[in-house]
Amino acid sequence: MKVLEERIRQEGSILSDTVLKVDSFLNHQVDTQLALEIGEQFAQIFANRGITKVITIEASGIQFAMATGIALKVPFIYAKKKKAVTLNEQVYTAPVYSFTKQETYQVCVSAKYLGPHDKVLIVDDFLATGAALVGLVDIVSVSGAELVGVGCVIEKSFQEGRSLLEKKGVEVHSLARIAAMSPGEVTFVRGEQTVSQQSLVIENAK
Repeated sequence: MKVLEERIRQEGSILSDTVLKVDSFLNHQVDTQLALEIGEQFAQIFANRGITKVITIEASGIQFAMATGIALKVPFIYAKKKKAVTLNEQVYTAPVYSFTKQETYQVCVSAKYLGPHDKVLIVDDFLATGAALVGLVDIVSVSGAELVGVGCVIEKSFQEGRSLLEKKGVEVHSLARIAAMSPGEVTFVRGEQTVSQQSLVIENAK
């Protein structure tokens, strides 16, 4: 998705060789038109697969899961990081460690909304270590639903997330795959090739 790569190049802030900030257009302030285009892209990639539900984890994947659900004309579910007092029915749970917040969440999905009759697409904003997505894969598995695949907006291909998912037999599609990055430069994966782009915003971590 070239438009996404261009936005990363123009507006992304690289804080280190592992931390990319895209909060001006993806996960704090959201470019709603871009989010809808991302949903359409995932819908095209996973077209004619019989998907009945799209699932993500709150909060930064919600807009892309919703956009994908709109494009596929199916509901989307977001796994909650804390069980609400109103959620008193059976739930599926999985532990998920957040490396950005340095804590483990017990994410949950109501069994009322996910079951063996469903074909599920997982959507999230980032694929890096894969911890959140592995947690969602486990929830889908326990529910008895069929996992069609995982769609990620941005993938840090130099981290282990993709390999963890593929070892579980999960089909993974990412719209922008980053091979490497450092302040001022990002290298994207395109097929078997990598393409370096410069002129990124440089921002020092505080």
